[in-house]
Amino acid sequence: MTYDGDLAARIRAAVDAAAGPDGYREIAMFGGLCWTVNTHMAVGTGERDLMVHVGTDGVEAAIARGARRATMGERTMGGVVLVAAADLPDPGALDAWVGPAVERARARPPKAPKAPRTPRGWLLRAGSTPRASRPRPRRTSAGWSRRRS
Repeated sequence: MTYDGDLAARIRAAVDAAAGPDGYREIAMFGGLCWTVNTHMAVGTGERDLMVHVGTDGVEAAIARGARRATMGERTMGGVVLVAAADLPDPGALDAWVGPAVERARARPPKAPKAPRTPRGWLLRAGSTPRASRPRPRRTSAGWSRRRS
């Protein structure tokens, strides 16, 4: 899936205006773009849709306004709706979706930073040696043997 560059530029401008000096973060994911405020997703874009995080309590009201439930594969995404780009003809219509989503994300406390991930090859038990420093078997004329270093 790729995203519509024109729609992304319009969303970026709307998020920038709504987030103000607190700022936002733009993240590329799953072939689209996502805008987070205060470490929480506010809005995103996919092929030709605006993805809005409205929360589980706001889904029915958003559907009544013309949105549809967001799905990923066969799974329905909780608290997220899609609005067709055709339903966002002017900046006012876009701001009506982006503004409340940014405020919702700003109202939540920031997420705690995650610990850095350790590469899988270096997950070792106490007393074990990394794989790279272990002697590797090699083929000799007499068969397989372990190198001694």
